Amino acid sequence: MSDRSKVIKATPDGWESISRREYKTEKTNFKSVSRYSLLTDDYPDLNFHTRYFEIEPGGYSSLEMHRHPHSVVILKGAGSVVLDNEIKQVQEHDVIFISPNTIHQFLADTDRELGFLCTVDRYRDKPVIPDDTEISNRITDKKVLKKIRK
Repeated sequence: MSDRSKVIKATPDGWESISRREYKTEKTNFKSVSRYSLLTDDYPDLNFHTRYFEIEPGGYSSLEMHRHPHSVVILKGAGSVVLDNEIKQVQEHDVIFISPNTIHQFLADTDRELGFLCTVDRYRDKPVIPDDTEISNRITDKKVLKKIRK
């Protein structure tokens, strides 16, 4: 094994040497979300970042969009994901591709936590929070409008 290769061991509360952090600190458009930065800037050979997010029951990620794609794998629990004008139920082992500029949001709307790996480009744009005009132009399904949290 090369001197840069390694294994990050799982623990009952997360991963060795990886801190549990708040999802974000600059906004309040999310609820009960934490994140673990698993493979990020400490691994310059990678062209992507791998993070783990966990949403407590009743919580949700921010409603946002980006110019970059996301690759998501549900590892724990069940919930919903909003993808523009659709709501999809998700559960353990489901895989989600979020294409660029898709308005999206994860919701732990069951009685279980929703935990997922998210892989994104190392060099990426910051999230854009859609305003009411953008939402009304792109999301017309009343069930989706009722489900999203801003």
